[in-house]
Amino acid sequence: MLYLLDANTLIDAKRDYYPINSVPEFWEWLIFHGQQKTIKIPIEVYEEFSDTRDSNGQKDDLAAWSEQQGVKEALLFSEEADQSLVSQITYNGYTSNPTDDNIITIGRDPFLMSYALRDLDNRCIVSTEASKPKKQGANRKVPDVCNDFGIRCINSFQMFRELNFNTNWKNS
Repeated sequence: MLYLLDANTLIDAKRDYYPINSVPEFWEWLIFHGQQKTIKIPIEVYEEFSDTRDSNGQKDDLAAWSEQQGVKEALLFSEEADQSLVSQITYNGYTSNPTDDNIITIGRDPFLMSYALRDLDNRCIVSTEASKPKKQGANRKVPDVCNDFGIRCINSFQMFRELNFNTNWKNS
């Protein structure tokens, strides 16, 4: 299975669960799985966190980590987006007539889902967004749009269990 990460999986992990300087094993584990081609991040998603800044205008820990030698090489997904699939997800999954504001609200999620749509049996989305089926249009959540297209969508902790993450993973 190829796990395609939504930016929120890394942003939330850095902020809430696995701060980069406190739990380096997690970040090394991600790189390892990137090298094994089991975890990847599409460029459109990578760009969401690779230049984030703190209140002083400095790159935050996640952006700095993403620039480290080998990180981008290991985790960046090498495929290019299929624009027809991106459009299909945007127009059929969110709204058939999106405004510029809708496109901003939707963000890059259709790109992420388009990569999974190419191979439903062997790819899944990992997102920390929670399903909210009553949300409509540009406000729909990734798990709900994935469900409409038959894309498997799991949360970070499901992926950690499936890939047996633990802080002693190198010795396992």
